[in-house]
Amino acid sequence: MQLEQTSRNVFDTLPNEGHTFRNREVLSSTYIPEDFPHRNTEIDQVAHILRPALEGSRPSNILIYGQTGTGKTAVAQHIRRQLEAKVTLQGSAIHTAYINCKQVNTPYGILANIGQTYTTDWDDSIPHTGWRLEQVYTALCRKADESGAIAIVVLDEVDALVKKSGDEVLYHLTGINSDLSAARMSLIGISNDTKFTTFLDPRVKSRLGEESLVFPPYNAVQLRDILHQRAEQAFYEGALDPQVISLCASRAAQEHGDARKALDLLRIATEMAERDSAQRVTIDYVSRAENMMEQDQVRKVVLQLPLQHKAVLAAILANESQSRLDRQTTGDVYDTYGRVCLRFELDALTQRRIGDIISELDMQGLISARVVSLGRHGRTRLISTAIAFSELQPIITEDSFMSEALDLATEGGLVRTQLRLM
Repeated sequence: MQLEQTSRNVFDTLPNEGHTFRNREVLSSTYIPEDFPHRNTEIDQVAHILRPALEGSRPSNILIYGQTGTGKTAVAQHIRRQLEAKVTLQGSAIHTAYINCKQVNTPYGILANIGQTYTTDWDDSIPHTGWRLEQVYTALCRKADESGAIAIVVLDEVDALVKKSGDEVLYHLTGINSDLSAARMSLIGISNDTKFTTFLDPRVKSRLGEESLVFPPYNAVQLRDILHQRAEQAFYEGALDPQVISLCASRAAQEHGDARKALDLLRIATEMAERDSAQRVTIDYVSRAENMMEQDQVRKVVLQLPLQHKAVLAAILANESQSRLDRQTTGDVYDTYGRVCLRFELDALTQRRIGDIISELDMQGLISARVVSLGRHGRTRLISTAIAFSELQPIITEDSFMSEALDLATEGGLVRTQLRLM
């Protein structure tokens, strides 16, 4: 007897999840809303600065500062779209470009991306690589003058460009108008780092920041308004417990007023509820979503640490587990770090540099490094892990270097075995 062959699609067995989300995209970080609660003042400021472009004049360059999730990118993209709509209506000659400098972080790539806004045949006339920067810059100036238009160029995460490639391309772009005859260009730089201009050439710093705006963090009430606006578009009526939005807003307000975190928290909580076939999203799902987000963030930070940072973190973990002390000093860390370097043939850094790395790990929230006074014996820094070993252990096992370094520093893994049994 021949068995009947059946075809089954794994997605056919999943429960129906259509009773909560009406439009999931509304909660995405890339979604640009039509209205921006609590950012009208900033929108008006940017619009006033850019208004001369509609009259054929070059606007001032703008630097926009603000912490993550304060609406900088979304507002810049919104204004860019509004400007393009006005240009279409009036027939003005204005080009706009948006470049994320974490994705495009080479001078060549920046100039090429701007050039593509002027002409559709840029890739045909300019090779992707091989030209000197001055050649690409000259080609860009030529294309700009051929268009005779004003260009508004948004450089998002501009500090990442400076850290990766220096300020050479910004030197060219902030001075480009002196090399143009029929065209003009204005820049909008966006940064989370208010100090990145410290490392710029003074001429670049002056020309880039002709106008500066700071986007303040949102408070809990403002975040609640933002979430209410998005929830009306994202969910069916009755999908959320009345307390969910307030809880997401208050949790995100504790993290420097990050609207992106608030939206992610609401979205992930809802997705968890859907997977459980829950009838509505409750505050329990918000807590579960927050725990998952924190674990994912720690994992990303640890696995992306530079090698020397991993060696220092392994030394701190080993010392804490071996001695079972609440605190250790920089000297304690340095001694164990030295053993790790010998084993893996790493170039050992100076104790002063290790002190800097300890400060960086402290800022990332992986450890706590507190300076205390010892009276007449001076001051010292007491160091401890800020995250439970049980949370770090699964992450460390994913990284072969960290896992081996910790095994070495704890004398063959004996202490780690004891910790697993506790």
